[in-house]
Amino acid sequence: MPAGGANLTPREIVSELDRYIVGQSAAKRAVAIALRNRWRRQRVTGDLKDEITPKNIILIGPTGVGKTEIARRLARLAQAPFVKVEASKFTEVGYVGRDVESMVRDLVEASIALVREEETAKVRTRAREAAEDRLVELLAHGTPASSRPGSMGFVPPPPSSPGRLGDAEREKLRAQLRAGTLDDRMVDVDVADAGPTFLRNFSGQGMEEIGVNLSDLFRSMPGMARTRRRSVTVPEALELLAQEEAGRLVDQDRVNREALLRAESAGIIFIDEIDKIASREGAARGGGPDVSREGVQRDILPIVEGSTVTTKYGPVKTDHVLFIAAGAFHVSKPADLIPELQGRFPIRVELEPLRQEDLVRILREPRNSLIRQYTALLETEGVSLHFTDDAVAEVARIAALVNSRTQDIGARRLHTILERLLDPVSFEASDPARSRDEVIDAGVVRTRLKEVVEDEDLSRYIL
Repeated sequence: MPAGGANLTPREIVSELDRYIVGQSAAKRAVAIALRNRWRRQRVTGDLKDEITPKNIILIGPTGVGKTEIARRLARLAQAPFVKVEASKFTEVGYVGRDVESMVRDLVEASIALVREEETAKVRTRAREAAEDRLVELLAHGTPASSRPGSMGFVPPPPSSPGRLGDAEREKLRAQLRAGTLDDRMVDVDVADAGPTFLRNFSGQGMEEIGVNLSDLFRSMPGMARTRRRSVTVPEALELLAQEEAGRLVDQDRVNREALLRAESAGIIFIDEIDKIASREGAARGGGPDVSREGVQRDILPIVEGSTVTTKYGPVKTDHVLFIAAGAFHVSKPADLIPELQGRFPIRVELEPLRQEDLVRILREPRNSLIRQYTALLETEGVSLHFTDDAVAEVARIAALVNSRTQDIGARRLHTILERLLDPVSFEASDPARSRDEVIDAGVVRTRLKEVVEDEDLSRYIL
């Protein structure tokens, strides 16, 4: 497991989550303990280490109270591979739709991207230096003749290369490159093509079981590894060449091996909307099982309890993958899941509905609060946005009121209310004649939202 967030104590993990998520202390404690137990397991010696499996968690609560955000922030904190899937998207094996093993393949892809990014960061300095060398040659001698394969896949012999630059000329061009005096100049570079477009038609649902990336297969055939020439500015060319050089310096086989280990030992799969597959209506009617409900539960069961899934990078064991499921459970309840699956999620945490004071804290405290986001957006237009304390309280009051009248969607109600509240300034911010200062107080909030809040039928459709 990587260093960093994985070494945090449960108290420190909860403190980090508090910076982004308001309330829900029980859920934060549960995921903090689960993450710390992984750190503890890595330090257990002997055969017992393999017998210690993660205690999977079900988060129960209405939409908009922080279930998904807790899991996502936990994965970032742990620097662990993370994937979010929706249980309602899966169907039983043999039917049209995604099969449940695709969640493990998605986890491996996320792990590959995570490890590749880490390895690329280690060679970034060397890659940029090599890219600068290539770009200096391009600037001095122009774009070389194309080295793309011919129609039969054969590469034509390279043309005679021009004389190499002297050290003094090279350093002069490099100094100009780093100083930015060449930024407006255009240069032609050869970049890898995306591959045959017809292969994209085969990437739909139901193809995951093939386990082989058709694009990679065809790209390795003679004549299919194509490049195309692009005319770009010098900074863009430097970035493209640096990416290409980094790809050469990174050992992809090592990335694949490390990513598989990371997915097996530190992966987190978040299964949202698990309540949508918990209904047992088919059994109640005496009919057959629903292919997108109980059938999916039976298919998920072996993955959660531990099995080996084949991916294009190699087999992956799911014994030590942490599964966090979440659902509102308005219609069904956790007891409606099949007993075997219930037993694989021993920790159940109920998240509390958000109260008015919680909504006030959500608007003020998190580092990524909506008010901070809107303030930053309008600052790009030169508009200074200020919310008074009574305006924040009024927005929270209206959000809580509308949630109580209509469907309770938690903190997501703040998005719709603030969007309507700030509609005038968002539309007029780019007008030169408009005031550069926008102060929102409680009176402005009541005036702009009065009609919608008082008309209950209208608020159902607008807020």
